[in-house]
Amino acid sequence: MTRWTRKLPLAALPLVALAAPLSAQAADVRDAAATLTDPVAADRMAETVTVLVDALMRTNIGPLAEAIARVDPDSDAAYIPHDATLGDVTGSDPDAGRRMGDDVRATSRMAGHLATAAAAYAPVLKDMARDMAAQWQRERDAARR
Repeated sequence: MTRWTRKLPLAALPLVALAAPLSAQAADVRDAAATLTDPVAADRMAETVTVLVDALMRTNIGPLAEAIARVDPDSDAAYIPHDATLGDVTGSDPDAGRRMGDDVRATSRMAGHLATAAAAYAPVLKDMARDMAAQWQRERDAARR
């Protein structure tokens, strides 16, 4: 702990905590922004989600329903056919995986734009936090005179 932070009252610590890691975080945010705005990376994420959702919807849940029905014969699981898939039971349409993949692409682009803006504003936020901490110190010193 430095001499400065020992003298710094607890009320000012959030300002210091905000200012200190911003430059390191800005680099991380820029890296994230680059990945999120990369169309190839977005396509990979979207294809992964599409394949996973499609596979989940084709998963046979009939045997699981039978096991549940044996434990609880009054449950609705007793009415699920042996060859039922998760998609059958949830009423999912065949395009659910593709739509979710498209949502991943759109969300990735928007998150990339947000991360780009956050990285651009990081130096300004760091300066603001430093200025606010200094102003707070001046106000505190003035109030104690």
